[in-house]
Amino acid sequence: MSDPILQINHLSKSFGSNLVLRDIDFTVSTGDVISIIGASGSGKSTLLRCINLLETPTSGEIRYHGKNVLERGTKPASYRSHVGMVFQSFNLFNNMTVLDNCMVGQLRVLKRSREEARDRAMEYLEKVGMAPYVNAKPRQISGGQKQRVAIARAMAMDPEVLLFDEPTSALDPEMVGEVLSVMQTLAESGMTMLVVTHEMAFAREVSSRVVYMNDGVICEQGSPEDMFGHPQKQETIDFLSRFRK
Repeated sequence: MSDPILQINHLSKSFGSNLVLRDIDFTVSTGDVISIIGASGSGKSTLLRCINLLETPTSGEIRYHGKNVLERGTKPASYRSHVGMVFQSFNLFNNMTVLDNCMVGQLRVLKRSREEARDRAMEYLEKVGMAPYVNAKPRQISGGQKQRVAIARAMAMDPEVLLFDEPTSALDPEMVGEVLSVMQTLAESGMTMLVVTHEMAFAREVSSRVVYMNDGVICEQGSPEDMFGHPQKQETIDFLSRFRK
């Protein structure tokens, strides 16, 4: 088994007196597709924001290939080029075209030439079906299309891991499928992914591991077969019972 890409050790996060994450431990290895599930407010998105250094943990470690990125000397922009993130609200630059959105990070962070950045952007825009819209501004495309552009933008940075923070929660129901389809294709290609999601079918069918969070802790984790077929903790059973037909 390969060494983990990410190791999360004893991670905690407080906002004032509110303890949001408590003693979180897990690892992410090459090719993992980990779905993080749980009720709203259980700490899932905060965990992803800590891993991406958008929030500073109160205590614990985040090790990327063995190096604790919370130590002084880590450059967040450089680290994020390896551990990319796709947000629920897309976070596209509204004053830029689709193509420029997918080039700007490559130019500023990776210092690629414009030609190389454009080629890489077009490669991934084609993969997500957005090549015909390269000259459009975000206001001219649908929510599902925006999210596909956001995925292409993240992929163009050649990340080792992609974090998805509820990538379908801001979409109209008819647009959810197109984004999940792109994510499933990425998973099948071997992309290492950490996905906070309420889409239980995706978690069950695409994940290699499912993590259930409750009240700021990892309550239970395991294979999709074990988590959906034979959950061990009562909290997990109660949560998943809402999604059983």
